[in-house]
Amino acid sequence: MKALPSNRRSFLKAGAAAPFFLRDLISKPRNSTLRLGAFGAGNMAYHTVVPIAAHPGVKLACVAEVDSAMLKQFRGKFADTPVHQDWRRMLDQEHKNLDIVCIATPDHMHAPIAMSAMQRGLHVYCQKPLTHDLYEARQLTAMTKKKNLVSQMGIQVHSFREYKTAVALVHNGAIGKIKEVHSWSNKKWGDPDPVPDRSDPVPPTLNWDWWLGVAATRPYLGDDYYHTVNWRKRIDFGTATFGDMGCHIFDPVFGSLRLTAPLSVRSEGPTPTQHNWAINAVIHYVFPGTAVTEGKTVNVSWYDGDMRPPQEIQALIGTQKMPDQGSIFVGTKGVMLLPHTAMPVLLPEDQFKDFPMPPFERDDHYLQFVDAVLGKAKASASFDYAGPLTESVLLGPVATRFPQTTLEWNAARLKFNNSPEASAFVRRTYRKGWEVKGL
Repeated sequence: MKALPSNRRSFLKAGAAAPFFLRDLISKPRNSTLRLGAFGAGNMAYHTVVPIAAHPGVKLACVAEVDSAMLKQFRGKFADTPVHQDWRRMLDQEHKNLDIVCIATPDHMHAPIAMSAMQRGLHVYCQKPLTHDLYEARQLTAMTKKKNLVSQMGIQVHSFREYKTAVALVHNGAIGKIKEVHSWSNKKWGDPDPVPDRSDPVPPTLNWDWWLGVAATRPYLGDDYYHTVNWRKRIDFGTATFGDMGCHIFDPVFGSLRLTAPLSVRSEGPTPTQHNWAINAVIHYVFPGTAVTEGKTVNVSWYDGDMRPPQEIQALIGTQKMPDQGSIFVGTKGVMLLPHTAMPVLLPEDQFKDFPMPPFERDDHYLQFVDAVLGKAKASASFDYAGPLTESVLLGPVATRFPQTTLEWNAARLKFNNSPEASAFVRRTYRKGWEVKGL
């Protein structure tokens, strides 16, 4: 076998020896078997609790679900698990019998539940986006440090070989210094139409007031207008396409470029209505430059719905098909196409046809969280990483409210230096009676 050039041997060695540091001291579980409390039982919640509960060191103790109709699949797997309809009561009654929790509710309830659990000393796995608002993300991140808790955001692709490889390729200079990145998703979590002027009967299985939670009271609308999926389109409950997919697709961008908080964000797309997010977003960020980027700043852009990067950027991938979701990294020595989710492609193909890929394997993101609580691993998407990532992503939906305006972000003060109007959307007021200390 022909020997690899020294620079390629070094590259392979660096990929194989990716950083892996254990926490100095993790809050130790109170029992040898971790007792799990789940918030949400259907849809993505089901696909969150099942893999966590599959760990041999975990026992599912209880679940909170506001709609008993969502329990059918759950009951097929966990026939005897106690079910609470009010998550607040479950925490009050069961927190001493729990060690860890998982949260997979609509976005607007992530932070209230996570904060309430962490204040009781429970380790948290929370689905993406970590929170609905920027202030919430900052507060949850601070609480994990204050309580010395293990945390993990549900960006499971973060632990896939494909995304770990992409991060390593950038870190090791495969395509040189990064000049710009363009990311996109074809999803359309928005709605240009006004909210229907009617009120529909609430299903007998659903507690609508508890589903609304911290959000303002409003009439129930059937036909899946809110519950069970289309809440993502609604400003008070979801975070638009970017909030849904940005935490996934921006993750390898954020991690590989070693990004911190952006300097500015600007929307070139349509504005949301009073109650619904828009589609076809075009959002441009300027981040401080890092050791892997070219220049003092680096531009990162987002497109969703029918929008895509400019033709001159698409032309850089040659004959490669544009995936429905993904990113194009433009470097000083080449280009990397990273589909969501597939292995990265280095271009031009002739230049990189024999380029060695780092020998990563896929990790189980869910079980990694449990192992981190047990002190056997490190949570790779803990809130100290996922919090700043979420903050950057959530700046996008805020920017869509102020199109054609460059908003100057002051991360230290959680405000826009040039727009008090935009700063008003950093933090929301919870419905009376649903306030949570610390939020």
